[in-house]
Amino acid sequence: MTTVAEVAGATLARLGASHVFGVVGSGNFHVTNALVAHGATFVATRHEGGAATAADAYARVSGRVGVVSVHQGCGLTNAMTGIAEAAKSRTPLLVLAAEPAAAALRSNFRVDQDALARAVGASSERVHGPATVVADVTRAWRLAAHERRTVVLNLPLDVQAAPAQLADPPADVRAMPPAASADAVDALAAVLAGAARPVFIAGRGARHARAELEELAAACGALLATSAVAKGLFAGPWSLDVSGGFATPLAAELITAADVVVAWGASLTMWTTRHGALIAPTAKVVQVDLDPAALGAHHRVDLGITGDVAASARAVLPAVRPAAGYRTADVRERLASAGRWRDVAYDDDGDATHVDPRTFSIALDDLLPRDRVVAVDSGNFMGYPSMFLSVPDHRGFCFTQAFQSVGLGLASALGAALAAPGRVPVAACGDGGFLMGIAELETVRRLGLGMVIAVYDDEAYGAEVHHFGPHGHPLSTVTFPGTDLASIARGYGCEAVTVRHPSDLAPVERWLAGPRTVPLVIDAKVAAGRPAWWLEEAFRGH
Repeated sequence: MTTVAEVAGATLARLGASHVFGVVGSGNFHVTNALVAHGATFVATRHEGGAATAADAYARVSGRVGVVSVHQGCGLTNAMTGIAEAAKSRTPLLVLAAEPAAAALRSNFRVDQDALARAVGASSERVHGPATVVADVTRAWRLAAHERRTVVLNLPLDVQAAPAQLADPPADVRAMPPAASADAVDALAAVLAGAARPVFIAGRGARHARAELEELAAACGALLATSAVAKGLFAGPWSLDVSGGFATPLAAELITAADVVVAWGASLTMWTTRHGALIAPTAKVVQVDLDPAALGAHHRVDLGITGDVAASARAVLPAVRPAAGYRTADVRERLASAGRWRDVAYDDDGDATHVDPRTFSIALDDLLPRDRVVAVDSGNFMGYPSMFLSVPDHRGFCFTQAFQSVGLGLASALGAALAAPGRVPVAACGDGGFLMGIAELETVRRLGLGMVIAVYDDEAYGAEVHHFGPHGHPLSTVTFPGTDLASIARGYGCEAVTVRHPSDLAPVERWLAGPRTVPLVIDAKVAAGRPAWWLEEAFRGH
């Protein structure tokens, strides 16, 4: 007898589920096995939170729908932080959540799973019965895939056990993404025609539109920047890299001097605009986004355009008069000499027992092969890997910061590694986040992933230290005794090295030259006398 659970798993495999992350319990046992039987790869994590985060990262890097499988009740609640991050990031993610039977009113696993999903911005769907299982699963999958939604698909236990028949998913009907209207094209062309110093800022919604934006920028003389999540999208002499708290001094200067700023699939949050200070009050601001509700939601706009970024850029290109704009010889020369953070001089804060995090990051960047994927956890440290570790393209940077939760970095790197198997995966974590998510170190080791895990170890929750310390508050609640993270990592079967000086990185070079069949944990004992520059900016006036 074929059951609803088996039909659900088979249908998902037919729809394209390739990797499924999760922790198997009695409630999701059969649907998970059905996925595997029909060709999906199951990645058993050690915690549901790690599963959701890894699936989120897998979706971001691969461009495919991420899939998570969890037990009813507690399995879903364990995964909620990862689900919240995915929902806030508009990650196409499908969470298969077992659910107590409708009649099991006293089940100890019963929670309001619909309300949990909605509370963090996810959509909630359900498999209703044997007659609708294929349609229900297909509806949830296509909602995730086509609308870039995080969807919780509830599978009641009594429904899962009912007999059902496998059928082909209904035919897919996809609407073409809308381009800007003719009036919007004319309006944007007019704005660009009057621009002497235009800057484009591309966000998550523009990751598919690099070629179109580069061609349009070349035509009107615009400089190219990204939000943090789209880092790596642009390269070349006219790229400013990231706009916002991570912007270099030169990038910040050039963006602030822009007379036109066009946000392409970027929401212009306080992080991207430095609380609005990065965009001059006199600059004309244009925002192009598929979602009308996003227009002007975080920053004032003078022209809001609803449309797909790539289609809209293609539509406006013929109407733009070629102009040099911001692309002058002087700007090009300045970007060539001071366009990267490593070009900015600094006083090294290292001492006999601590390495400056900037010096450590630059040295690590020089050692790592260019073909890499970098996943960054949250914390005071996160600007250092974000700005000093280069990436080959936008698929080389995984930045799970929409919910700004500490502890997601290691699991993010796990998902990113499986989505980009030809690249060296790099997890950048603070010591707090590394210890918070350390259960997935066993997963990384078990899977034989040659991952570099760089831990910026300041023996504290550094953001809180630098936020509250200057005001004289006691810090015993956010500082900790030194921990030998390298020894802990060896206990998991990893290779490990403690770094207090750049010369201590020699074992990293040897590991990179080897077979790389086990992870390498770098416990970098970093100097912690000052907050990261992005944190100083974030706390300015607060």
